[in-house]
Amino acid sequence: MPEFFVLSWRVAMRHWAIYKKDFFANILPTLIDPALFVMVFGYWLGAHITQLNGRPYLTYMAPGIAASTALFTAYFESSYGFYVRLVYENIFKAVMTTPIGPHEIITGEFIWVALKGAIMAGLVGVVLFAFGIIKVEYIWLLPIMGGLVGLACGAIGLIATGYVRNMNQFQTVYALLISPMFFISGVFYPIDQMPRALQYVCYLSPLYHGVRLSQSALWAEDVLRDWLIHGASLIALTAILMLWAWRRIYPKLYS
Repeated sequence: MPEFFVLSWRVAMRHWAIYKKDFFANILPTLIDPALFVMVFGYWLGAHITQLNGRPYLTYMAPGIAASTALFTAYFESSYGFYVRLVYENIFKAVMTTPIGPHEIITGEFIWVALKGAIMAGLVGVVLFAFGIIKVEYIWLLPIMGGLVGLACGAIGLIATGYVRNMNQFQTVYALLISPMFFISGVFYPIDQMPRALQYVCYLSPLYHGVRLSQSALWAEDVLRDWLIHGASLIALTAILMLWAWRRIYPKLYS
């Protein structure tokens, strides 16, 4: 068992070795995009919105930026990124000539998207802190939230990879699932303003629970309660998605 995790870790570190070659270029969007969101939707649009749920609009929106960054980071890494490694670069065929097998490859992918989600969410927290719009007592929880959201949304990307027949079909997944998830998961407004049926759909969104975790941490309110409720919900959703992803990707590694 220890060897299994060691080999899985090496798969994740292989991805890190490639990623850090252009580290600044890779993290630049993570730093610039939140700053643009803060300025455009917070200061400029927010100037026309007095308050939302008793908070300045910028304060309300900021936690959702951190959670949604983990969403996009993990999804694109495990959909387009994994597909390229699998189909075009044949990385995994080469890896499987070593003691590393399909179990270690899939586990390594999960480790990588969790680490990447945690790092990106933490960097967004730094940007938000620089603007002085969040409370910092529980900012250390952001990487944990990012890791959980990264695992769940990374699993969605792997599930998509298990079904698509070519790279262009990822656009369908993005248009029908990822983009709606971003807009209806409470990033920009409370979900209780939506129809009841749509609220129930939101409860099945990993991003919604990530947003609630991020809000409680960055607002420093109801942290224990929200992390118990939404943390448990996110973990349960993540487990289901990871199992589904595992079953779809395992045969692909031998095809």
